[in-house]
Amino acid sequence: MIMLNTENLSVGYGKKVVVSNVNIKVSEGEILCLLGANGAGKTTTLRTLSGLLKPIEGKVMLKGEDLLKISKKELSKKMALVLTKRIQGSLMTVYNIVAMGRYPYTGFFGKLTDKDTNKIFEALKLVNAFDLAERYFDELSDGEKQKVLVARALVQEPEIIVLDEPTSHLDIKHRLELMKILKTLSKKKNITVVLSLHEIDIALKSCDKVMLINKNKVIAYGEPEDTVNEKIINNLYGLKDKNFNNLLGSVELSNKASGIKAFVVAGDGTGAPLYRALTKKEIGIYSGILHENDVDYEIGRTIGIGMDTMGAFKSIDNETYLKAIGEISNSDFVIDAGFDIGNINIKNVDLIKEAIKSNKKVFSLRSEVDGKKIYGELSKKVNYENNISDIIKQVKK
Repeated sequence: MIMLNTENLSVGYGKKVVVSNVNIKVSEGEILCLLGANGAGKTTTLRTLSGLLKPIEGKVMLKGEDLLKISKKELSKKMALVLTKRIQGSLMTVYNIVAMGRYPYTGFFGKLTDKDTNKIFEALKLVNAFDLAERYFDELSDGEKQKVLVARALVQEPEIIVLDEPTSHLDIKHRLELMKILKTLSKKKNITVVLSLHEIDIALKSCDKVMLINKNKVIAYGEPEDTVNEKIINNLYGLKDKNFNNLLGSVELSNKASGIKAFVVAGDGTGAPLYRALTKKEIGIYSGILHENDVDYEIGRTIGIGMDTMGAFKSIDNETYLKAIGEISNSDFVIDAGFDIGNINIKNVDLIKEAIKSNKKVFSLRSEVDGKKIYGELSKKVNYENNISDIIKQVKK
């Protein structure tokens, strides 16, 4: 069933259009996430979808009925809101705060029945906040407060919950917990969830649909797997000197050199922390020889470092090996990231041996015992370090 849809919707204030041509369809039990930079119009769109603002053009339809034709009391039984405005609970307990959500059912005097009380405790259990019932709201952490506000929305027994940036001010644990709660509500209770987020990775991994808003326009809408790519996200947020990786769902800072250049011999994810640490210190990076199915390749590509690469599962060929040797000669030092050694990347060991023979300064994150097994007599010319920061201190002197 289509729970919420719009028809050529334009939202804004007065006659000023903030976002135009909003056309969405959200089914029962789906999660729709709005993504965009600050000021893009996400909040204005959510306020219009929830009936707090009238559309400038077009319609918002709730289960096929024009939202503006539904009475406020009836709408409060179908839709619940969790907005960014902070509640000052003063001396109110969590139970009191959640009980406020029962107002559509309590009549003129607001008296709670046994049914209302049961609904309150049921909502608190659903958001893992049952033990907070007698606590004062103002004493709670931001994460606990957000769970309580979701519980307050739940006791309205809504078919749709609209949330504006519910993960703001939350640490990673509470962000993930809140998204897990919302996913449970959508899949097990068939509640439709419409929200805005800043965390791209959480949105792509948790939401059924996304709507991307940029410069007062909807630039993409649909299932994230089919809608989002690196170019769209970079343009959406105007990313400069940084890039989004669609495969990993993360943003990486671009590598900028200050004159010093490192050649990193990596693989199996051993290079990623080095790439990031060297980038922070503005040390230029070249890396190899990486296979294109390796996470180091993906991180390196996103950071924008130079790389010598091979196709997935292919043994390193002589041409690529000689190219890497040339890059090592143009580098100030070499780092052995401590990668696992196998048949297809054995020539990476030869790379490091050649660097040692040419008197290039070589650092290794392996133990000296392992280094001796791999490099033999050449091992005594290697600088063995326990951590990346010690290497950076030496090369920055």
